[in-house]
Amino acid sequence: MTRTNDSLSPRRAIVIGGSMSGLFAASLLRKAGWQTDVYERSDVELRGRGAGIVTHPDLIQSLERSGAELDDLGVTVHERVALDSDGNVIERLPYEQIVTSWDRLHQIMRATIPRGTHHLGYSLKAIEQDPESVTAIFENGERVTGDLLVGADGFRSVVRNMFAPEIQPIYAGYVVWRGLADEGLISREAHEAVFEKFAFFLPPQNKNIGYPIAGPNNDLRPGHRRWNWVWYRAVARAELDDMLVDEQGVHHAVSIPPPKVRSDVIARLRKDARDFLPPPMLEILSRVSKPFFTPIYDLLVDRMAYGRVVLIGDAAAVARPHVGMGIAKAGTDAEVLADSIASAPDLLAGLARFERERLPIAGKAVAQGRCLGEYMLDHASPGTRADDAHWREFHSIPGILKHTASSAFLRSA
Repeated sequence: MTRTNDSLSPRRAIVIGGSMSGLFAASLLRKAGWQTDVYERSDVELRGRGAGIVTHPDLIQSLERSGAELDDLGVTVHERVALDSDGNVIERLPYEQIVTSWDRLHQIMRATIPRGTHHLGYSLKAIEQDPESVTAIFENGERVTGDLLVGADGFRSVVRNMFAPEIQPIYAGYVVWRGLADEGLISREAHEAVFEKFAFFLPPQNKNIGYPIAGPNNDLRPGHRRWNWVWYRAVARAELDDMLVDEQGVHHAVSIPPPKVRSDVIARLRKDARDFLPPPMLEILSRVSKPFFTPIYDLLVDRMAYGRVVLIGDAAAVARPHVGMGIAKAGTDAEVLADSIASAPDLLAGLARFERERLPIAGKAVAQGRCLGEYMLDHASPGTRADDAHWREFHSIPGILKHTASSAFLRSA
């Protein structure tokens, strides 16, 4: 691929962020003929930054196009079940899906990035651009100039804050607790009840779910896997502010690193669980060494392209995790970006084409997340909404089983 100014050198993309969005962008742009370099602010490789991930056809396509190795991707579940408070199955939905882990996806995508093009310890300080180029200026004093800068640095994006500082995450009114339990520690009764399934417990204003994923080092042998345990809980803003304070009294804005969650906050979770969760879900929680929580936010930009700078993935839009499409959306963003600038007469036209296609999709994903999140905060008697088909769908157990972690909404009218 050549520049539009007739230079024979390949065009260069500067990718800010070494998580999944950045890896997809770097890999897919490189396959389209670009020279790509990834700049990650962490000074160590990203590992253990997430737990379970649900795959979709969209995600598989992005992985395939990136050249990622898909062998042993994860665990295949064949049905979804809803439990009552005693642990009995009250609803079933046949639904085959591969469930994997963030670590596994990062591992196989990281392997697509050539040695010497992935740089750690680079914190972005400023961006300069003119009609012919864009330059990233880093805290270490280094300047890197290219044709395109991709902001793939997550929902707290430094790149986004430079161009749209008014767009900030909006707290949704609840948090998600997560944890991993080793399969070998789970009792036979709990294992038989839920382990090979995508399981749900759905009392009003709560969603407790879980599914199996690989063990450490992608170990898929029965007995060596893990259970991805998740509990969405409503939390008032004042209580959240307290939960975001660590053991040393430091308040963390937006979110708190998992190791810093206070022991008394975890103890309160476990106490509440004893009085609330069905036996299989409670027993599995007891095998989680240190659960952690993440506040749920909404975020959606009104633009994705700013001259030669483009936002993708969570830097542009955060859909609530009920949708289960954060990584899939990042992968498709990167695909469409590479395709759009390859087929357009010039770079800016290609970025405009990318924005026209992906911004509505981002909005649709955010809206779907909000629909699924309604269950957490709005649970009036169904009789009061009997004529509201939308309300009935997203406040029913069959509806939640059907729509959670599904990409079908992207193909609906």
